[in-house]
Amino acid sequence: MISLPVKDKSGQEVGTYEFDPADLAPGINKQLLHDVVVMYEANRRVGTVKTKSRGMVAGSTKKLYRQKGTGRARAGARRSPVRRGGGHTFGKVNRDFGYRLPKKAIRLATRMALLSKFQDEEATVIDSLALDAPKTKEVASMLKAVGVGADSCLLAIESHDSVVWKSSRNIAQLQVSPAGGLNAYDLLRQKRLVITKAALDGLRGVGAEA
Repeated sequence: MISLPVKDKSGQEVGTYEFDPADLAPGINKQLLHDVVVMYEANRRVGTVKTKSRGMVAGSTKKLYRQKGTGRARAGARRSPVRRGGGHTFGKVNRDFGYRLPKKAIRLATRMALLSKFQDEEATVIDSLALDAPKTKEVASMLKAVGVGADSCLLAIESHDSVVWKSSRNIAQLQVSPAGGLNAYDLLRQKRLVITKAALDGLRGVGAEA
């Protein structure tokens, strides 16, 4: 069993949260996590680089001079890659680097990444995070109170909350995500995880169908 203290916005302990690690994932598969992170990185690549091959360069296809009798090395057209202004030998073209792994593998990797945060003691559970109006100061003080400090942090809440998002968008190295939008890449990229009890209950399937 994993047992964690539950803190409020002021950093005071208000309870304990216990759960079975098997509720999230059967274990940690580093190879699967690596494969999923590589997939997300590949999907982030733009791939819009482009250079002209010799067939794309404007110019005549006529030989510069005759093949023999000049005493010089034989030469082809002016668009040859060996000449200045010619095309590239292996010109780069637009390319889509994206690909997808099976959905079940991606979902399992997300749960493994979440479990790794608790096993590595990089996760903090808070009772709730309700704000009346967008106030960056409240979120910043909450993060400081729970001990996150200057580390990069992923704040996981139960569902999308525009007030929380607006209050967090100006804080450096802080990312806000609803529980349903978590993925292995974001969980592993951020050093710390701050998650609400309701969000963790939802991920564990407490009170709803898993």
